[in-house]
Amino acid sequence: MQWAPSRRRVLATLSSAAAAGLMAGRRGAAQEAPPETSTIRLVKIPGICVAPQYVAEELLRTEGFTDIQYFESTSSNPYPGFAAGKIDISMAFIAPFIIQVDAGAPIVLLGGVHAGCFELFGTERVKAIRDLRGKTVAVPELGAGHHVFVAAMAAYVGIDPKRDINFVTHPVSDAIQLLAERKIDALMGFPPDPQELREKKIGHVIVNSGLDRPGRSTFAAS
Repeated sequence: MQWAPSRRRVLATLSSAAAAGLMAGRRGAAQEAPPETSTIRLVKIPGICVAPQYVAEELLRTEGFTDIQYFESTSSNPYPGFAAGKIDISMAFIAPFIIQVDAGAPIVLLGGVHAGCFELFGTERVKAIRDLRGKTVAVPELGAGHHVFVAAMAAYVGIDPKRDINFVTHPVSDAIQLLAERKIDALMGFPPDPQELREKKIGHVIVNSGLDRPGRSTFAAS
């Protein structure tokens, strides 16, 4: 008769193996030279896509950082903080980074992180990006990721975002209500906003950057 291990025994074995690997990793990290600085400054923004860096504090301490600081940004546009030297490293949408690098800002892009955060929601008057011509689109702040992404998509299909789209700035909570009242035609949502819009059945998705091309291949950057 063949012996079959119980579920509890399998889980116990896997847990022991994982713990051994973690301890070995910590010993290996401890043997490496400490970082040149013990301080690292990250950014907190009102969005959940960058949540991994909020729970990375223990891993950073393992790497030798003893002073982990968070730059509180009430804006959806943390990008000036990088150029001003207030932030050392963070995840953020790639497009505004490219604009700052082109302008000569002292920023280094390390690599892609993930794709697919933004979703463009609209009323029944907007079925596709081309329908944004002559329409009103709400964004939290001009020059931030929400605005730049809509402008780039519009330009891609032949719309001049400066001339053909009426961008208005509103806090996201206000923009959601304005969309429900048909006082704006579209808004760009960043998690958890799309989830709220779906739950309240407000508007419909025009573009989902996590599913639709070419957005699904556009990385956030670190």
